[in-house]
Amino acid sequence: MLCQANGGSLIRSPGRACGPPPGQDVSADAEITRHVDGSKGRYLLKRDGQEAELTYSILSPTSIIADHTGVPEALRSTGAGLALVTRLVEDARAEGVRIVPLCPFVNAQRQRHPEWADVFNV
Repeated sequence: MLCQANGGSLIRSPGRACGPPPGQDVSADAEITRHVDGSKGRYLLKRDGQEAELTYSILSPTSIIADHTGVPEALRSTGAGLALVTRLVEDARAEGVRIVPLCPFVNAQRQRHPEWADVFNV
């Protein structure tokens, strides 16, 4: 059983960390920032004291490898991972960059979103 809302508060289910109600869209009130340090980049989503991340490596001015997505238990089933990949895709499209989806989560989202095909190298 997932965490459930109870009059505005959250109930912890046995064996599962509690967070926002399952399926609640985090994109409306989450802050996503982008950090680049040399050949490495990172998107960081912060919400309710929790952090999710998507990391990538810069191959060239027009190519990156999305290599890791990490979402804490409290933000799972909230759309946090999808929000990070969506931001990556939007930035890549705006900057003319192609993404190599090494990260299994990014690759799974690529397969679910054929409208993103223009920014992926597979």
